[in-house]
Amino acid sequence: MNTPATRLQQLLAFYADDPTDAFTIYALATEYRTQEPERAWGFYQKLLAEHADYVGTYYHAGKLLEEFGRKEEAEQVYRKGLVVAKKAGQQHAASELRQALSSCLGLDYEDE
Repeated sequence: MNTPATRLQQLLAFYADDPTDAFTIYALATEYRTQEPERAWGFYQKLLAEHADYVGTYYHAGKLLEEFGRKEEAEQVYRKGLVVAKKAGQQHAASELRQALSSCLGLDYEDE
């Protein structure tokens, strides 16, 4: 069984071998998300800049921006992610991004 430290070490080794691999960058962002959110954000930024077509980035990057209190930036990330998801034909991801955007904008009425 991989412990978190071992998993992180493996991911960092993969990243050292190929710092351009989108999946490894995404996995590192995910791994750092809870314990080191600023470091996770750095990996999300790299994905957004260098792998703009990596659909999974947008939801999680937006959520992290919301946690940082940066709602306007989160809104822009969600909006761009919607365009990317639709272009890629990923309707489920588009639906999740639409919900996240609505929630970010305060338009989420499901809790009432």
